[in-house]
Amino acid sequence: MASGGGNYRNGSHRNSLKGTTTATDRALFVNSNPSKPALKNKPLSSGGASSGLRKSSPGSLGGGTAKDDIGVSGRVRVAVRLRPRNAEESVADADFADCVELQPELKRLKLRKNNWDTDTYEFDEVLTEFASQKRVYEVVAKPVVESVLDGYNGTVMAYGQTGTGKTYTLGRLGEEDTADRGIMVRAMEDILADVSSESDSVSVSYLQLYMESLQDLLDPTNDNISIVEDPKSGDVSLPGATLVEIRDQQSFLELLRLGEAHRYAANTKLNTESSRSHAILMVHVKRSVKGREPAHSSENGNSTNMGKSLRPPLIRKGKLVVVDLAGSERIDKSGSEGHTLEEAKSINLSLSALGKCINALAENSAHVPVRDSKLTRLLRDSFGGTARTSLVITIGPSPRHRGETASTIMFGQRAMKVENMLKLKEEFDYKSLARRLDIQLDKLIMEHERKQKAFEDEIERITTDAQNQISEAERIYADAMEKERLKYQKDYMESIKKLEEKWMTNQQKLGGERKEQMISTEEIGEVKKLLSKETSLRKAAEEEVSNLRSQLAQLKMSEASANSEILKLRKMLEDEACQKEKLEGEISMLQSQLLQLSVEADETRRRLDRGVPAKVPGALDSLISQIRPQVKDSGNGEKASIAKLFEQVGLQKILSLLEAEDADVRIHAVKVVANLAAEETNQLKIVEAGGLTSLLMLLGSSEDETIHRVAAGAIANLAMNETNQELIMSQGGISLLSTTAANAEDPQTLRMVAGAIANLCGNDKLQNKLRGEGGIKALLGMVKCGHPDVLAQVARGIANFAKCESRASTQGSKAGRSLLIEDGALPWIVQNANNDASPIRRHVELALCHLAQHEVNAKDMISGGALWELVRISQDCSREDIRTLAHRTLTSSPTFLAELRRLRIEY
Repeated sequence: MASGGGNYRNGSHRNSLKGTTTATDRALFVNSNPSKPALKNKPLSSGGASSGLRKSSPGSLGGGTAKDDIGVSGRVRVAVRLRPRNAEESVADADFADCVELQPELKRLKLRKNNWDTDTYEFDEVLTEFASQKRVYEVVAKPVVESVLDGYNGTVMAYGQTGTGKTYTLGRLGEEDTADRGIMVRAMEDILADVSSESDSVSVSYLQLYMESLQDLLDPTNDNISIVEDPKSGDVSLPGATLVEIRDQQSFLELLRLGEAHRYAANTKLNTESSRSHAILMVHVKRSVKGREPAHSSENGNSTNMGKSLRPPLIRKGKLVVVDLAGSERIDKSGSEGHTLEEAKSINLSLSALGKCINALAENSAHVPVRDSKLTRLLRDSFGGTARTSLVITIGPSPRHRGETASTIMFGQRAMKVENMLKLKEEFDYKSLARRLDIQLDKLIMEHERKQKAFEDEIERITTDAQNQISEAERIYADAMEKERLKYQKDYMESIKKLEEKWMTNQQKLGGERKEQMISTEEIGEVKKLLSKETSLRKAAEEEVSNLRSQLAQLKMSEASANSEILKLRKMLEDEACQKEKLEGEISMLQSQLLQLSVEADETRRRLDRGVPAKVPGALDSLISQIRPQVKDSGNGEKASIAKLFEQVGLQKILSLLEAEDADVRIHAVKVVANLAAEETNQLKIVEAGGLTSLLMLLGSSEDETIHRVAAGAIANLAMNETNQELIMSQGGISLLSTTAANAEDPQTLRMVAGAIANLCGNDKLQNKLRGEGGIKALLGMVKCGHPDVLAQVARGIANFAKCESRASTQGSKAGRSLLIEDGALPWIVQNANNDASPIRRHVELALCHLAQHEVNAKDMISGGALWELVRISQDCSREDIRTLAHRTLTSSPTFLAELRRLRIEY
C-alpha cells in the first residue's frame, strides 16, 4: 500500500515539493524572541512565554559545566512542515477536509477539533506542502550550518509520525532532480564551499540507533558502539565510530548511499519504506583562526621572534548533528507484527524518553531523565546543552491521523520552551606548533650543514691556491737560476777562450822574435781590464743570485702567511662547531619550553576544575606513605579518598608501585588500582597508562593469594569494555586467568576470576579464541568449589557465551554444534537448571533457551535431558521474559515438537 513516507523517499508524489515558496524567507536566528504558547481560540499573549523557558547551563541535557564557561543564550527553533495528500488519502479522505489549516504569513497553524472548533498554535516557521527543499534548508538548517562554521555545535532534527516526510526532508540525495536535495546534502555543500582545503578539515560519521544498539552505517560489522561522556564538560563522543575525511561533495554522496543501503527499513500499512532506526549524521569541522593573537601573549608587547614562534595557532571545532528520527506509530494503524512489532516498541520507547526529557527541560525540572535511552544520551548537547538546535516537525493532512498530528504539534510546542547556552569551541593547536618547531629545527640544521660545507670548500680552495702559488714561484725561481747560471758560464768560457787565443797569439809573435822579451805594459793593462771586467761580471752575478734568494725568502714568508691563514680558518671552524653545540642547546630549550607550555595549560585546566591546586609529593617514599593509610580507610569515605589520591599522586606513580619489592606496598597499590578500575571514567586512563598490562604481569608473576584476588577483580572491571576485552585476549589474559583458577583455593579469588572470564564470554569476536585458550574448561573447573557466588559467575559466563553463539547462528556466521556442548557443559547446565539460588537458576535458564534456538543442538539437548527442563521453564519460570523465550523456542523447533509428539505430550 502506497503512503506519504514511501512517496517522499522515492520522489514520486504527484504534488511535487517544487512549488512556490511563501512570501517571507526569515531564517531561524538564535537570539530572536522566545516562543509563544499554543493558542486555543484565544488572543495571542505576549507575557507568559518567556517565563516557561529553561535556561540551562552550557553543559549537556540535564548536566552542568565549569564555572568559567561563558555561553550565549539561544532557544530551540521549531518549524512545522505539512506533507501533501498521497494517493491513498486522496481517495479515502476525498469527502473530508484537511485536519490542519496553515497561515504561513502569521507563522500559525490551526488544528481542527471538529467542523466549528479549532486550536491555534504558533511556530518559528510554518512551511506549506508547496515549500521547496531549498526554502526548508534556508529557514531550518542554514543558520545552524553557519554557526558550526563559526566554531559552535549545531543540531538539525526531524520529528513526526511515520510517513510524513522526515527522511525526504533530511536525507534526499537529489540524484534525479537536484532541486530535491535534502538538508544533509545542502549542508555539506555550504560547508565545503566555506572551508579551506589547506588549513581546515571536514570529517563525517554516519550511525543508526536500532533496537537500543548504536551501529556504524559505514562499517556494518561495528554494531555495538559505546557512548563516552566527558564528566567535566558533558561532551558526548563515539570513539568506536568510523570517521571519514571529506574532500569533495561526490565522496560525501557515496558515503550517504553506503549508509542508506545499510539502514533498516520495513513495509508497514502507513509507509512502504518505513525507517526502523534513528539515523545520526555527525559532521566535524576543524578550522584554523587567522589574524588573532593567543590569549596568553606577552604583556609588555615586546615578545621576541622566539616567543612568537612559540605561540600555538588557534583552532575552532564545530560539530553538526543531523538526526532523522524513526517515525512514531500506533500498532493498530501500522499493522506491525513479529520482529517489526519489536522494532516499533523500541522506537516508541526511545521517542517517549526524548519527550520526557524535553518536558522536564521545558518545565525547569530538577531532574532530567537523560539516561533512560541512548537517544537522549546522544542528544544531551542538543536540548539544554551548548548546541544551536533547529527542529522540523512533519505532519500529514489526513483527519484519520489527527491524534498523531496533535501529539507531534505538542512535541514541537514543548521543544520551543527549551533554551540552550551556545559556547564557542576554541582551543590551541599544540601539535601544529610542535610540527612547526620541528620544521624550523630541520631548516636550521640544514642551513648549518650547508654553511659548514661551504666553509670547508673555501678552506680547501684557499689551500689549493696557496700550494699552486708556491709551486709556481719555486719553478720560476729554478728556471731563472738555471738561465743565469748558463749565461754566466757561457760568458766565462768565452772570456777564457779569448784570453787563451790572445795569449797564444802573443806567444807566437814573441816566440819568433824574442822568447825572453817581457810582455809590454799595455798588454798587461789590457789583461787587467779584462780581469776587472770579469770581476765586475762576477759581482753582478752574485747580486742577481742574492736578489733571487731574497725573492725565495719572500715566497717562503708568503707560504708561512698562508699557513697562518689556514690555522685561522681551522680555528673559525672550531668556533662554528661550538656555535652548533650552542644552537642545539637552544633548540633543546625551545622543546622544553613547549613541553612546559603544555604542562601549564593542563595544570591551569585542572586548577579551574578543582578550585585550588593540589600539591603532589614527588618522592617515592612520600607516595608510599600516602597509599598505605588511604587504602586502609573503609566505609563511605573510601571512594572519595581513592579519588583524591588519584588526583594528587597521579596514575603513573601508583602503577609504578605494582613492581615494588615490598610485598605490602604491592598489595596496597593493586587495591588502589582495583578501586579506580571500578569507576568507568578511570578505565580508559588505566589502560592507556599500561595498567592492564601490569595487572596481567602481576597475575602471572605473583604467588600471593590476596594479589591474585584483587588483580582478578580489577581485570574483571576492565573486561566490561569491549576494547579492553580484545587487549586482555591479545596479551594472554585467558591463559593467566585459567592458571590462577587452577591454583586458587579461596572462593573469593575464584569468584573474581570467574567474573572476568564471564565478561569476556560476552564478546562475539573472541569466542573461538577464548575456547581455544581454555576459557570454557576453566569455568567448568571452578564448579568444584561449590560456593554459590562462584557458581553464579560460572552460570553468567555460560549464559553470555550461549547468547553470543545464538546471535552468530542467527546471523549465519556460525554453523555446527555449540562449543559449550562439545566441551561438556550441558550436563552441568541441566543439573543446575532448577538450582535453589535464583542468580544461578536465572542464568542457567537463559543459557538453555539460547542453546535451544540453534536447531543443530536439539538432538544433544534431548539426549541430555534438557527438553524436560525447557518445558518446565516455559511453564513454571518466575520471569515472564524467560518463560516467553522458552515457549517460543520450543514451538519454533521441529525436532523438539516431534519429540514431544513422540512422547505424547500436548504442548
